[in-house]
Amino acid sequence: MQIDAVIFDIGNVLIEWQPERFFDARIGAAARKAFFAEVPFYEMMDRIDAGAPFAATVEEVAQAHPRWEDAVRLVRDAWTDLAQPAIPRSVRLLAALKARRIPVFALSNFGAQNFPLSCAAFPFLRTFDRHYISGEMGLIKPNPAIYAAVEADCAIAPERLLFTDDRADNIEAAQARGWQTHLFDSPDGFAQCLVSAGLLTKEEAI
Repeated sequence: MQIDAVIFDIGNVLIEWQPERFFDARIGAAARKAFFAEVPFYEMMDRIDAGAPFAATVEEVAQAHPRWEDAVRLVRDAWTDLAQPAIPRSVRLLAALKARRIPVFALSNFGAQNFPLSCAAFPFLRTFDRHYISGEMGLIKPNPAIYAAVEADCAIAPERLLFTDDRADNIEAAQARGWQTHLFDSPDGFAQCLVSAGLLTKEEAI
């Protein structure tokens, strides 16, 4: 089946998203476990990804959990240390697709205010032909509506879209709409997918 555009998730596909590792380094593993047990960290991030204001939401959660307020504020104050580093081979695959003039889109659960911070830290995030950022759209994966919005905007038939994401639920939602998909577990696996699809040669996918 012909592929007319490749769609990348960002977290754990192009840049690493491992908050536990970050907080282990900042406050220690034991404190991090207590922090994550007491503070609804991922619920906070889901709210931000769905469109809640970044700094204000972090501050709200910090004030609601005074024992952990300094740790919570690190999300705001050290965002680019938290959401990093880049995944080099994935970045090279993105560049190789662009060199082939294959349209590349980003579809990511990401806050509207913290996404520009990551773009400043990782300029390759600005190179996509189209960005579909959940916080800007007010929709979050795996809600089927976000996939429908992508289809409506790019006007490409679902079966001609190839989407990679590291979360199975996001992949399943795309499959339900007829998208071609690849569950990302390593850049090597995605490189093989792109070669098998005829989008890159083995040499281009190195």
